Amino acid sequence: MIYLLEKKHQNTSLQIRDLEMQKTRIENEMKFSEARFRNYKLLMKNAKDVKIIFITPTYKKLTQKADLVRLKQTLINVNNLLWIVIEDSDVKSLEIEKFLNDSKIAFVHLCIKTPNNKKLKDKDPSWLLPKGVLQRNEALKWIRINWAGRRNAIVYFGDDDNTYDLKLFNEIRKIRKIGIWPVGIVGGLLAEGPLISPESMKIVGFNSIWKPERSFPIDMASFAFNISLLHDNPNAAFSYDVPRGYQESHFLSTMNIKLDDLEPGADMCKKVLVWHTRTEKVEVNKNDKFKFESGYGLNECEKSAVFL
Repeated sequence: MIYLLEKKHQNTSLQIRDLEMQKTRIENEMKFSEARFRNYKLLMKNAKDVKIIFITPTYKKLTQKADLVRLKQTLINVNNLLWIVIEDSDVKSLEIEKFLNDSKIAFVHLCIKTPNNKKLKDKDPSWLLPKGVLQRNEALKWIRINWAGRRNAIVYFGDDDNTYDLKLFNEIRKIRKIGIWPVGIVGGLLAEGPLISPESMKIVGFNSIWKPERSFPIDMASFAFNISLLHDNPNAAFSYDVPRGYQESHFLSTMNIKLDDLEPGADMCKKVLVWHTRTEKVEVNKNDKFKFESGYGLNECEKSAVFL
């Protein structure tokens, strides 16, 4: 009898906790409604002025908040920028939405989940499967629908753990069709990027040592392009159906880009203004890992350390 009462009490406590969580979610949703409206007004106010569309895929991990906070500290210094953040999830995180609202950066918040068979396992090396494929495509779809008439914006794919010199954004604004520059610390090199002919001052090749036979052996951070290319090439997209390491080459080929189209930036590709840094994969003890994954049992300080 005592056991049954204890069991009933335990079940009731769980139900109460679930109801309290639902109540909190509803209250947060109501609170964010006003913030969403403020961001919408900011987006509409700057619609004619936004020149850079900065696309950032993100997914739940221990360092997600740290990565996005660091990136925000860079982007907040860039004028006329729209930040599109796409979560690898079925639903958008209210925590991330609050973070974006508080950032004072014009943003669009999207989500789409990567199929389980395309996700890396805990022990898989980072290069085994491409990340951000569906998320980048979701951002491109949003641009095509919502900015269908725009021709004066530049699109850039900016991962949340790269390092960006503010001078990079000045280079992006100079682009007419598609610009390119070196990326630091990537592909086994100090700097990977285009090779420029001293006679013609045009791009004649690339210094890549990893799969140099690719049509464009470059990193995702090494190029940006005019929004017109998206509108003129409605099927341009990323795909899982390409060999490992060919995402950039495939995407540029879907926009019918040729070598002669590339506009060398960063002082004729002599300067590095973006680095392919990666946040170290961190481990925490089993108890904290459970709290992070379940969302239960965290104290106030622990909650502020991560996005749940």
